[in-house]
Amino acid sequence: MFSSRFIWDLTANRLSAALETKRAAGIEVIDLTESNPTHAGFDDDGKEILAALAQPQSLRYDPDPRGLLSARQAVAAYYAECGEAIRPEQIHLTASTSEGYAYLFKLLANPGDEVLVPHPSYPLLDFLAALESVHLIRYPLEYDDNAGWRINMEALAASVSTKTKAIVLVNPNNPTGSFIKKTELQELNELCAQHHLALIVDEVFSDYGDGNDPQRVKSLVGNRDSLTFVLSGLSKIAGLPQMKLGWIHASGPETLRAEARERLDFIADTYLSVGAPVQHATAKLLALRHSLQGQIIRRIHANDAYLREQCSKLSDGRVLRMEGGWYAILEISKKFSEEEWALALLEEDNVLIHPGYFFDFPREGFMVLSLLTPPIIFQQGISKIISRLAKL
Repeated sequence: MFSSRFIWDLTANRLSAALETKRAAGIEVIDLTESNPTHAGFDDDGKEILAALAQPQSLRYDPDPRGLLSARQAVAAYYAECGEAIRPEQIHLTASTSEGYAYLFKLLANPGDEVLVPHPSYPLLDFLAALESVHLIRYPLEYDDNAGWRINMEALAASVSTKTKAIVLVNPNNPTGSFIKKTELQELNELCAQHHLALIVDEVFSDYGDGNDPQRVKSLVGNRDSLTFVLSGLSKIAGLPQMKLGWIHASGPETLRAEARERLDFIADTYLSVGAPVQHATAKLLALRHSLQGQIIRRIHANDAYLREQCSKLSDGRVLRMEGGWYAILEISKKFSEEEWALALLEEDNVLIHPGYFFDFPREGFMVLSLLTPPIIFQQGISKIISRLAKL
């Protein structure tokens, strides 16, 4: 009766089942996976946010497949503040970056075609691709003690087939926190030109870069050497995932970009999913981002410093280098089962972590921790992890 696109077993995994049991019993869990800024105890200007949504023009329905011009102008102004000059007509508004991925898979791929995605990376990509009948082929990110995470360009190139339609980049990557470098972008553009591929670039964490690296590519909205689609939105930029506003920015060779724009117009016009209130509020919500971003960045730095200081006491454990985003990766060299470790932490210490296999790490031995966690809770959880690691 049901579509073959739905390929998942809905039975809860062991970690999810254990967490549900804990919460059903009323046991407080130290959650080191919290990535929702509206649940993380930040101070936002609630009155200003609500006022931005209560504009009289929201009572009118003025559909536009690309989204209201005023909202797209606000997005263009945001990029101008970031040093990137773009035009509103290059933007299509979506209800989320997830919807943006769905639009682009529809635009670029037939059922059964392939899209290359990094690993480690966010598991949501698997669900989005499967629902569009697109096959994901993984290319590796590899860690170097000096350089951090880098794309294995040889493996990426070897993954291209006649069915490949696009390469997905997450910049900075989730959860590794690694940015694309200029030399990597040059090679990616050459590969795209050779095989007629598009780039799909998820930049939702781009405002949360750490430090300055002249080789870092903060955004690919200015990439003109290959057909490039950049995804972002209010969820991370303004810490407002509940507002449901994202966007696709298209750049690249003019002929390809113009054709892509027309086809995206058709796809977006079929759904018209973005609500009027959030579109009219876009300029104000983006203007309010600075205060919240400052709070988030300060917390990321504080939690990361605490984690590294505590892990320096361990003989077997290290925090891997990150350039951006709000996750930390703790690597343990001793062999252990990530699932058994995560279950032991939850069942015996009431601490919830993400095991590395959730993000498709190539081997066991990784934990992914959210640096968005309120500091007191974060420190409590890390103390329990360190205590358990010290006994290995």
